Amino acid sequence: MELNLNHVDYLQVGVTSQKTMKLLPTVGRKATQKVVVADYDGVVTGFGMKKGEAVPVFKSLPGQKISRLELGGALGTPQEKIFVSSGSEVRGYTKKGKQFLTFEANLTESINAMHVSGADLFVCASYIYNHYCDCKDQDYYLSGDKINDVLCLPVETVGHIVPILACQDRVLRVLQGSDLQFDVEVPGPPTVLELLNRDGGKGGEEVLYGTADGKLGLVQMTKSGPITSWELDNEKKKGGVLCIDTFDIVGDGVKDILVGRDDGTVGVYGLDSSNEPMLRFENVLSESVTSIQGGCVGKDMYDEVLTATYTGWVSGLTTEPQQMVAGPGDEIKMSRETQGKVAALRAELEQFQMKVLQGREKYQQSSQSSTAVSAVPVFSINDKFTLCQDDASYSLTLEVQTAIDNLLLQSDVPIDLLDVDKNSAVVSFSECDSESNGNFLLATYRCQANTTRLELKVRSIEGQYGTLQAYVTPRLQPKTCQVRQYQIKPLSLHQRTHAIDQERPMNTLRLTGQFSFAEIHSWVVFCLPEVPEKTPAGDNITFYFQNTFLGTHLEATYCKGEANFKSDNISTISILKDVLSKEATKRKINLNISYEVNEDSVSHTLRMIHPKLEYQLILAKKVQLIDALKELQVHEGNADFLIPEYRSILDESAQLLEEYKKQPAHLERLYGMITDLFIDKFKFKGQNVKTKVSQLLAILNNYELDSLMEFFSEA
Repeated sequence: MELNLNHVDYLQVGVTSQKTMKLLPTVGRKATQKVVVADYDGVVTGFGMKKGEAVPVFKSLPGQKISRLELGGALGTPQEKIFVSSGSEVRGYTKKGKQFLTFEANLTESINAMHVSGADLFVCASYIYNHYCDCKDQDYYLSGDKINDVLCLPVETVGHIVPILACQDRVLRVLQGSDLQFDVEVPGPPTVLELLNRDGGKGGEEVLYGTADGKLGLVQMTKSGPITSWELDNEKKKGGVLCIDTFDIVGDGVKDILVGRDDGTVGVYGLDSSNEPMLRFENVLSESVTSIQGGCVGKDMYDEVLTATYTGWVSGLTTEPQQMVAGPGDEIKMSRETQGKVAALRAELEQFQMKVLQGREKYQQSSQSSTAVSAVPVFSINDKFTLCQDDASYSLTLEVQTAIDNLLLQSDVPIDLLDVDKNSAVVSFSECDSESNGNFLLATYRCQANTTRLELKVRSIEGQYGTLQAYVTPRLQPKTCQVRQYQIKPLSLHQRTHAIDQERPMNTLRLTGQFSFAEIHSWVVFCLPEVPEKTPAGDNITFYFQNTFLGTHLEATYCKGEANFKSDNISTISILKDVLSKEATKRKINLNISYEVNEDSVSHTLRMIHPKLEYQLILAKKVQLIDALKELQVHEGNADFLIPEYRSILDESAQLLEEYKKQPAHLERLYGMITDLFIDKFKFKGQNVKTKVSQLLAILNNYELDSLMEFFSEA
């Protein structure tokens, strides 16, 4: 069934966090629902719609930033009590806005996830989960990695309390009391959890999850263990999932899955006959979608998908047809109601313009006085620096509550800037003198008017580590700028994984010395991404990683006084050895370093590089031919005389050039990896082969895998 939804804006509040907007339940099926939304200013706003206008029901006083908003109430009754978390406090409001609860959870950190079920309250700060019943402490759990969301299976269906934590290390942890019952491995870091059909499905055990890398999944949490119903990959490279809801927007009696993402995409997924999800509708907003709900807000009888965005816009995608009707002579006429709305908006706009002019004049006058103090405007930045598995690059997303004027990027390590299709900003590069001032990159992005969100992609080189700095200047007066820093780690292209292939030829590095568990853990955090900063509970820990560029593996096992690293890539071991010994020297700790090199691992790594290198060489060769072939085509009038291979190069020339442009220095990067592998292989034997690098490059220029492997073994 074709789904047509029309966009309509309702109201703007302050900047919003994830999951801070809900629809209050109604008694009648098609009566309009009230909306509650909470923001960074600590204000909870309740409003309804009357004759196309947002009418406030209540508005709380400002306070500390609100991180979550949930609905609750006695089990079996309409869930219409409003609970918000700000700092380490939970407050409760009635649907009319009267505060009836203030509960201090006494946590050292702010609450970042919350769930309410009857008299039970579940709250999570970074690594800590707490369960309270009637505001009395019940259970406690310390997670191995950051907790992004918390959920509880419906008690009225399941019969007992089953809390589920979505943790950053790609695991859903299912608890029983204060203990871990079992965990569920998921394909990406889970950011949001939601019950299927809002009640967990037939047995109340079905849970939807969304990940930071844009994947969706459904898991059934049975008593005996988890059953994965389906997983939906993010093939179109859309943003990470921030919010999910289920609601029958199509009207076919089957609830659809509504998804909001951090790149502004709103998706409606229906389930086909085999219960697999399929995309029914998609709409893209200009900023990240922090909350999503299905219901009836604007007009009786018309269902809609309601969204709240980062800068606080509450808007709907409604099934109500647009008010424009084509009259005689195809002139578009507006209904009286719409005409009234437009006139009211124009009057409001004029009022605002007058206020701005008066404010400017006042500011100009006061700024001339000798006692005037210029106040720096405060603005929020929502930023995300994540490793993308598909193309082994880092995605840097910056979102500001007001329009961005320009962005300056500065890096003290060599990195490549990659092209991003969604990015309309104009980039210009400044010359860098890396020797005198340590700058390897200076780039300025000048943004078009009304750009509030910017997405960039950078690719780093493993072994080279330092800091990337972003200076964000919004279109505000007086001019002000905020700096954000992002660490480029020594093994920056490695990503956490659940398991590795132990059958591969492995090189090992063993460190022993007078270091504590916390010290060795801090060194591993310094070297590798996606490792929790908090020292793990217990005496020892094992982490598994995969190199997103080459697919090589790494295992890190360590405890107090001893650390073991295993990898099928000798360069990974070499980088770890150099960095860890440097860190230990800084702290005046004496390390005993031993290693075992597996000769087969070098040829194994070369075979892993081979398909990538061969593909890039063929691509470069094709791109070199394009101009000459086009000239021939112009000269001869057509391309019929060319062999099929050359004709296909001409036909695909646009795609080939686009791909080549998207991957600058890709070939040099692969050559660099092979050169490092060559130097590292002999470094562990105590030999310096830097003089033979020119011979290696000559072989790479006439590349054949066999001759390359022969050179490695003979050198």
